[in-house]
Amino acid sequence: METNQLLELSEQFGSPLYVYDAEKIQSQYHRLEKAFSKVSTLRINYAVKALSNISVLKLLKQLGSGLDTVSIQEVQLGLMAGYLPEKIIYTPNGVSMEEIEEVAALGVQINIDNLSILEQFGAKHPTTPVCIRINPHVMAGGNSNISVGHIDSKFGISIHQMPHLLRIVENTGMHINGIHMHTGSDILDIEVFLYAAEILFDTALHFKDLEFLDFGSGFKVPYKKDDIQTNVEELGKKLSKRFNSFCNEYGRDLTLCFEPGKFLVSEAGYFLAKVNVVKQTTSTVFASIDSGFNHLIRPMLYGSYHHIENISNIKGKERFYSVVGYICETDTFAGNRRIPEITEGDILCFRNAGAYCFSMASNYNSRTRPAEVLWYEGKGHLIRERETFDDIIRKQVVMDFDTAPVTV
Repeated sequence: METNQLLELSEQFGSPLYVYDAEKIQSQYHRLEKAFSKVSTLRINYAVKALSNISVLKLLKQLGSGLDTVSIQEVQLGLMAGYLPEKIIYTPNGVSMEEIEEVAALGVQINIDNLSILEQFGAKHPTTPVCIRINPHVMAGGNSNISVGHIDSKFGISIHQMPHLLRIVENTGMHINGIHMHTGSDILDIEVFLYAAEILFDTALHFKDLEFLDFGSGFKVPYKKDDIQTNVEELGKKLSKRFNSFCNEYGRDLTLCFEPGKFLVSEAGYFLAKVNVVKQTTSTVFASIDSGFNHLIRPMLYGSYHHIENISNIKGKERFYSVVGYICETDTFAGNRRIPEITEGDILCFRNAGAYCFSMASNYNSRTRPAEVLWYEGKGHLIRERETFDDIIRKQVVMDFDTAPVTV
C-alpha cells in the first residue's frame, strides 16, 4: 500500500488502527499454490489464530482456502464465514474431551495430539475419521519461543511412542485418515524441514487408509529489507517431488496440506498509531504513541521486530528514537531506532502487523481495542468497529453494596 493511502485511512478511521491489504494476502496465497502446483491435490488451510476477522476468513474462502482451527470458537467463526465443515481441520492442545466431541459432531476434521484423548475418542467414536499429530522431534523453526516440534514440546505424539499409538488404533478399530506435523514458525533451513517430512512419510506407512498428509507451516517472512525468508519455491520443488514419489509407494494419490497463517497475512498488515508525546531525557528521545502492548504485544512478548516508518514525514532527516506506548509498565516497541524526524501528532506505521497482532490484543489498563480496515479493490472497508467503554463493561455485573446484606 502507498503511504498516502495509509495516511488517508488514519484520518478517516482514526488511530490506532489495523489495516490489511487484501491484494497482498491474495498474492501470498497464489505464491504458495504455484510453488506446489506439481502435486495432484494441494489443500491450504489458513491458520485462523493468526488473524481471525470474519471478513479476512471470507476473503480467503474466495481463494479456495480451508481453515486450520485450534478452538471451538475458531470453528464457529469459520462456519459463520461460510466454510463447509469438511473444509475445516481442528487441531487443539490440552482441551477437554467434551470440546473435541462437540467439534466432531459438527462434521469437522479432528486432529488429535495425545495418546490419552486418542484412546478415549477412539473407544467412543471408532468410525469418526481422525488425523494424528505427531511430534517429529525436529526443531525446524528459528524462534525457540514458537517452535513446537522439538523433543520437549507439549505438542504432538512422540514418534518414540509409535508402538503405543498403533496399539490404541488396533484396539479401538478407529479410522485414521491423516497424519500431521508442525515443526514451528520461522523455518530457516529447508533441508531440516525435509528431514522432518521423511519422518512423517515413515509414520504414514503404518496406516493404510490415509487421505492426506499435513506438513503444518511456519514459513518465515521478511521483517526488514534483505531479511532472510523461507524459500517456498525451492521447498515446493523438492517436497513436491518427494511427496509424489511417496504417493506412488503408498499406492494412491494423497492430498498435501499446509496450514499457513503468518505467511499469508503478516506482510499484509499495517498498524497505525499517532505520536502523543516526544520526550527527551538525558540519553534517549522517546516517541510515545496512542497505543501499547495492549494492542501489539509481540515485541514485548517474544522480541519480534516490526519496521516502523513515520508516514507523516517519510523523507525527513533520520534521528534515533525509542518508540514506546502508554501502558503503565515498560512497553517498548523499538529501542534506539533510526526513524525520520518525529513530531507530536505524526502517524507511525508498524509493518508486518497482520499476524498475531490484533488477535492477541486485550483491554489491559481498561483501554479499548482498535478498529480494523480491509483495503480491498482500492478502497478501505471497515471490518471491525473501534471498541467503546460500553464494550468493556457490557459483560460486567455490578454489585450494589448499598443494598447488599451486611456481614458482621
